[in-house]
Amino acid sequence: MSDPSDTAPKADIAVIGGSGFYELLESVQRVEVTTPYGSPSDAVSIGTVGDRRVAFLPRHGSHHELPPHRINYRANMWALRSLGVRQVLAPCAVGSLRGSLGPGSVVLPDQLVDRTAVRVQTYYEHGATHVSFADPYCASGRAAVLKAAGEAGADVHDRGVMVVVEGPRFSTRAESQWYAAAGWSLINMTGHPEAVLARELALC
Repeated sequence: MSDPSDTAPKADIAVIGGSGFYELLESVQRVEVTTPYGSPSDAVSIGTVGDRRVAFLPRHGSHHELPPHRINYRANMWALRSLGVRQVLAPCAVGSLRGSLGPGSVVLPDQLVDRTAVRVQTYYEHGATHVSFADPYCASGRAAVLKAAGEAGADVHDRGVMVVVEGPRFSTRAESQWYAAAGWSLINMTGHPEAVLARELALC
């Protein structure tokens, strides 16, 4: 494996998601990236979607071999940033905590709650550094996705709170009732620390 260099393909937008996204990319090149934090989930595939250069990284590995708590989130985000990425789309499977959000719904959360326990969630290991995270998601990125999803005829819901649990187990019935009573909308296992690491790297 080699570090990305000036000769490596670049992309300004990335998708972290399931392996099915490979089918949307054209003229794909796979780039093996090393990072100070170890290896990312897989090689980064860079191709085109329309007139945009897009990087794709399978969150759980190309064979879905990585459970949520074993993903090297720091390496993943660092690898994308090193290839020129400045905006990240991170679709993920979720469970609903609301009767109004049924199967097939597309929700663009505007807040998250961290209920993970053992994940490294920062690049800062020395010094007193503080990171603003009041609004976890990029407003312009959310607006673009909301518009595109609406035009595609999806059942789109704007705003919501996603609680991220450690996994790999699902929540108990009591835990889900607790989360719902707090007013949260979705439950997921991978949305954190992806979002905060992106913030630290100045990624939308």
